[in-house]
Amino acid sequence: MARHSFIQMSKLPNVKGRISYITSPARQENLYAAYRTADNAFWGNLAKESQQEFKRSGADGKCVEARELIIALPEVYTQYEPQQVLEDFTEEFHRRYGVECVSALHHNKRKTNYHIHLIFSERTLLPEHKIKIATRSVFFDETGKRVRTKKEITDEDRKIRESCTVIKKGEVYESHLFTTKDDRFKSEPFLREVKAVYTDLINRHISTPEQHLKVFDKNSVYLPTKKIGKNNPKEDEIKADNAARQEWNRTADMALLSGISETKILEVKRTEIHEKTSQSIKSKGWLPNLFHSIVNKAKDLLQNLIREKDMPPKPTLDIDMAEFHTMQKLMIKVQDKAKEIRHLQDTVLPKLKQQLTDTKGIFKGKERKALTEQIQQTEKEISERMDKLPNMIKEDGYPDVQAFMTAYREAEAVVEQYNRRLAEWEQQVKEKRRPQKPPEKESVRNRLRQLQEQGRRQPRRKKSFDRDSR
Repeated sequence: MARHSFIQMSKLPNVKGRISYITSPARQENLYAAYRTADNAFWGNLAKESQQEFKRSGADGKCVEARELIIALPEVYTQYEPQQVLEDFTEEFHRRYGVECVSALHHNKRKTNYHIHLIFSERTLLPEHKIKIATRSVFFDETGKRVRTKKEITDEDRKIRESCTVIKKGEVYESHLFTTKDDRFKSEPFLREVKAVYTDLINRHISTPEQHLKVFDKNSVYLPTKKIGKNNPKEDEIKADNAARQEWNRTADMALLSGISETKILEVKRTEIHEKTSQSIKSKGWLPNLFHSIVNKAKDLLQNLIREKDMPPKPTLDIDMAEFHTMQKLMIKVQDKAKEIRHLQDTVLPKLKQQLTDTKGIFKGKERKALTEQIQQTEKEISERMDKLPNMIKEDGYPDVQAFMTAYREAEAVVEQYNRRLAEWEQQVKEKRRPQKPPEKESVRNRLRQLQEQGRRQPRRKKSFDRDSR
């Protein structure tokens, strides 16, 4: 599988505190750069007005003063000047969405996660401040709600209750510096767009196509893995969860190479993972071990489909078409590797496990230990070989197995259509009819080149980090 970009959005109930935390050298061990498009006064006024609006609304929960994006960067970005990287990423957002931002570029403590924190406002400043002057005394209760009379906020002694407010005639009782929140920032399409924008920006400055990131497609045959945050108490649980997901993804690659259609794999994923997980959560709540079991059963079902499905025959062509032959050679190469893995899975490993089961007795300890080590080594070899399969695809410029198989099937269909047309033409010649014009190889070659480029998606980028390269 190709590496996916990681871009996460969260709500901020205390924007001033969060800004102080991410931009403070005293509080961040590995802070490389900080940048802002608005001063502290802007963020202070934003927080104040957001809280006032939230209080007036009477809504439950916490007030959302701003939002934050966390953008993970590949380690290749450490070779670029940090301040320039940060300003480029921040100004991209500022120009595109027209809101103010504060950002910081960090490494985690172990220096394994190079990332940007980008805080942005959901409101913009009004061209002119809206100020309301009281034409008579205005009264607000403890919750900030406006009431009609003073009597409603007084106690038995006719004294104004604590936390209630009185705005006298002629005083300012309400002012607005900002627009209302832009609802697009809390929509799914916005987050999808941001992920695409920043993934493209990241890839612009990675010269090696094999290292390019892609946005995870939830409609693909793969399952996403989860990122483990700093000091996460569920680290072990997430690692086990990711291991189960990776096993499914490897098996999905094997299924694609075995000739099982994407539609069938997606059906197994939907019915055996998504639907059963949803049912499990509704009836029992979230149970990590149960989820692992669901994914493993789905993986076993997919492996059974692979065993039942014969490998497609190696295609042969009588015409010289270099573009398709290149794809064909790659297909044969990865299918041969997949056969070797299936041999280990279906023959070697079961045989070793059966030998271990048959080796009994108190004097067979060394033999059992040796067999156990062989089994572990074989399982490790299977995992390593399955991990190498997508890399073989990526070396030829395709982001993952699914993308290659899609391009290959389309190319195969083009070639088959060409062969049918050529056969019809030859038959007409044989029967001495006036033949139609023979199909042109050049047009077929052009179509195959288009399919290869669509599958590979290899934009040429400059290696140096240059803001003007866009």
